Amino acid sequence: QVQLVESGGGLVQAGGSLRLSCAASSRTFSSYAMGWFRQAPGKEREFVAVTSANGIITSYGDSVKGRFTISRDNTQNTGYLQMNSLKREDTAVYYCAVARVYGTRSFDYWGQGTQVTVSS
Repeated sequence: QVQLVESGGGLVQAGGSLRLSCAASSRTFSSYAMGWFRQAPGKEREFVAVTSANGIITSYGDSVKGRFTISRDNTQNTGYLQMNSLKREDTAVYYCAVARVYGTRSFDYWGQGTQVTVSS
């Protein structure tokens, strides 16, 4: 079992940056792949980024590639999503999640989400 708590969301102007954090409750976090997803009002959940347990392998959704960076610090049991050059279309609730293996489409544990709102 891994409990996840996101933080760092808020209001930001277009073109600005935010860094989201995902704090895990256990050091077993280091054994899990970790991903970020987002969901805008009335829309389906969208894949944002994922990284392997050791942080070496990463993958990004097309809409955020080149602007967002996923990372993790397993010594702190924490994952991150650095978001730069934010756009209105990035407005959503952002969730972190972990999966037992990298590449899976089924994540085992999810955080509560943190709201990111990008204004014009």
